[in-house]
Amino acid sequence: MSDLLKSLRPKERRGSKPRCHLLTHGSPDVVSARLTKLIAPWGMVTSNDHWMPQGFIDTDEAQFGRVDSLLDPAIGASLIKWWLASPKPGRVPHWDIAGTCAIEGKPGLFLVEAKAHSEELKTEEAGKRKERVETADSLRNRAQIESCVKDANIALRLETGLDWRLSIERCYQMSNRFAWAWKLTALGFFPVILMYLGFINAEEMADRGIPFADLEDWKRQVESHSQILFPGEVWGKRWRVNGQPFIPIIQSCQQELVV
Repeated sequence: MSDLLKSLRPKERRGSKPRCHLLTHGSPDVVSARLTKLIAPWGMVTSNDHWMPQGFIDTDEAQFGRVDSLLDPAIGASLIKWWLASPKPGRVPHWDIAGTCAIEGKPGLFLVEAKAHSEELKTEEAGKRKERVETADSLRNRAQIESCVKDANIALRLETGLDWRLSIERCYQMSNRFAWAWKLTALGFFPVILMYLGFINAEEMADRGIPFADLEDWKRQVESHSQILFPGEVWGKRWRVNGQPFIPIIQSCQQELVV
């Protein structure tokens, strides 16, 4: 095992987690070229852009408003206030990879949710978990998050003309990813690319689930997972939301683990 992988905790040394660090590991020119390949033709990343994590040097995942070097702090604070009634005990999405980029010549953001085997999507079919010990704060947060997701549904229906059914009761992770991407177009006036990234042939994960064979295999599984939330035509198209380009895409990558 390489020293790079040893810098992660033992349970983080296989699957999508180390692959995300490997994708963002290297010189700015090399990493930006890798990331551009994933978001092209919709966007471009240059060596002057910023991303999280930064390989194995800074392994923090982006949590907008919490752990974040990508947004104006005022925008991050607005996101927290929007999502949580009681911020201190509340949680926000952790993005596997997030970064700045150019989309149609404008400063924008790309957001990545990554998976490495079939069971990861199946696990995410669940709704938002209830706290083991429910408090007034946790109940207020749950109610506010549900309201945020409902607002995202209304806005996305109006702006795309499609039937959106994001929910905290089913496929909560994907629902909150789309809700946050939508809100970013409103708060920051950012174009946004939201990517579901499948790492193919992650054979070391065969004891946990079936590794994705190729892009088509991954696409089928993502589209099946998302059909309860919105029509399949959402994927791979440029939508205009809050006056900004909003582009949900499904992409794959074969990233070998270093040995």
